[in-house]
Amino acid sequence: MGEMQRQAVLSGSEFEERIGYARAVVDGDRVYVSGTTGFDYATMTISDDVVEQAEQCLRNIGAALEAAGCTFADVVRVRYLLPAREDFEPCWPVLKRCFGEVRPAATMLECGLADPRMKIEIEVDARRGSGAGGFDRRAVGRPVAALRIEAVDGEAMLEQWRHVHNVIVPPAAMTLDEVRERSGRYRLENAYLGEEVVGCSTVRPPEGEERVATVIARVLPAFRGRGIGTALYERGLAHARGLGAGAVETVVLAANAEGLRFAGARGFAERERYVLDGEGDEWVDLRLASFPG
Repeated sequence: MGEMQRQAVLSGSEFEERIGYARAVVDGDRVYVSGTTGFDYATMTISDDVVEQAEQCLRNIGAALEAAGCTFADVVRVRYLLPAREDFEPCWPVLKRCFGEVRPAATMLECGLADPRMKIEIEVDARRGSGAGGFDRRAVGRPVAALRIEAVDGEAMLEQWRHVHNVIVPPAAMTLDEVRERSGRYRLENAYLGEEVVGCSTVRPPEGEERVATVIARVLPAFRGRGIGTALYERGLAHARGLGAGAVETVVLAANAEGLRFAGARGFAERERYVLDGEGDEWVDLRLASFPG
């Protein structure tokens, strides 16, 4: 039989368990993502706003594609299902951010959905290609079952957070004392597969009149493409929302092309590029184009 060709990707949605289906199925080089709605699977809550639902749909789909070794650039077909056709046009700017350069084949259908709270459902098919990067078939679906994310607490976790941070952003490498100081001001979290640290995140609390929070997710290179970054980002976004943020920003080293693609796929738009005094590395500040604070 040779290499395994079919593998399920699970998201943790209670619907998948109760009904009996997968968020996505990888079959050879093809990826089929189930009809996906605007539920936040971490809390099983859903917004009343159709545009916010569309954004969450795409975040959920992005996580499934990432776990399957794909990006939105690999999508070849998309289907939009809405109970009210007049709700479709307000979603166009959100959809264009993900698909405007990809130009997949697309269909919009007006139909009833399973829950009256659902205002849009999106289904995509993808084919793993040049945009997929390195794909490890053994990794498909693993993070949902094995990934553990915890708030940093204690010296050992501070050192693990420091390790990931310094690998991802060596120009801003920090000492352990600097990490201790940061942990008193920001929420720091580590991501683990088993006992191995694979990523970390930072949430800076809201500041200024706009109450802008900063959410940064980092994943070690060997563990990318498994949905870990998305899981860290979603938790950080939920924490920022809980702090009453009115807007969310992130910051990426300009040389980190993969990080910039990750942010762009989740709706972040570039605001500013700069070089800190006395340094030579360029940084990029980005803001989430639409954030339901």
